[in-house]
Amino acid sequence: MAMAKVGFCCSLNLTRPKHGRLLVIASASNAKSLDIMNGKKVNGIHLNEETRHQRLLNQRVADAPLHACLLGKFVEDRFLYRQTFIVRSYEIGPDKTATMETLLNLLQETALNHVTSSGLAGNGFGATREMSVRKLIWVVTRINIQVQRYSCWGDVVEIDTWVDAAGKNAMRRDWIIRDYRTQEIITRATSTWVIMNRETRRLSKIPEQVRQEVLPFYLGRVAIAKEQNDVGKIDKLTDETAERIRSGLAPRWNDMDANQHVNNVKYIGWILESVPIHVLKDYNLTSMTLEYRRECRQSNLLESLTSSTASVTGDPNNNSNNRIADLEYTHLLRMQADKAEIVRARSEWQSKQITQVIT
Repeated sequence: MAMAKVGFCCSLNLTRPKHGRLLVIASASNAKSLDIMNGKKVNGIHLNEETRHQRLLNQRVADAPLHACLLGKFVEDRFLYRQTFIVRSYEIGPDKTATMETLLNLLQETALNHVTSSGLAGNGFGATREMSVRKLIWVVTRINIQVQRYSCWGDVVEIDTWVDAAGKNAMRRDWIIRDYRTQEIITRATSTWVIMNRETRRLSKIPEQVRQEVLPFYLGRVAIAKEQNDVGKIDKLTDETAERIRSGLAPRWNDMDANQHVNNVKYIGWILESVPIHVLKDYNLTSMTLEYRRECRQSNLLESLTSSTASVTGDPNNNSNNRIADLEYTHLLRMQADKAEIVRARSEWQSKQITQVIT
């Protein structure tokens, strides 16, 4: 990974002292050292009070390469990739917690760094060398993310990711997000990926050469248990069945990614545009399943459709009955001109008051 020099070098170290509080040390090579008063908190994180311990850790961090903090590390015999992030101020919503878009961006970043650090990366966006030779890219077809608790501004999270086969011509990628300080699992996610030719934009079978590249990294483990995974069919909404329709949604140039289409995370914001405002204010989005149907380009105008369904709690006919939710919505994001489907989605919501009591 190439990095531009901007006149200074900073380092970050995270450690878990004996007294259980998280210590964050930041240093700048050409800046004056920063003294922090005992008992203070920076971005919601308690800082260690031992000045000598700080000096020792500063020295250790200064000797560590910067990429060790940025790219994470392999664990469990290189089957699993682990990376640590701090929730930034621009990654939170009105309630000062991370948004669903933030979580999916962090998952995507971890996945890309997993490929890069594995030594498989070609010249594509997450593609392997054999894929790049054949002008192939990965595209996601379905993702389910389940959130137990959203992190706050300044919280540190630890993300594990791994891959496995999903049938003959797909790959499954899973993630687990933990609270770094307590090691509590706060989010689980699973996704299915297929291969597409970046020039013809047609799906392709996984070439045997590509399969042999990724096979050594396959780990037979799931982040979401089978009985809790949202694998059910997502019904298609129409003008007649949708309760709310928001038209005129326009992708911007900055919404495009390196694969020359709208980044899959961007769809979430447009989907939520048709959710009632009182739901966004008073409920937490605890589960979201996205089923991607086609690409979207910067020139397309979009429509967001939403319709509520019955509460999923205790419904024996619903595949989500092992999860607790107060509200469930079905969504559709489509082209405004020809009504072609882009994404079908299902979301589950829990009252913020109930969530606070449980927490």
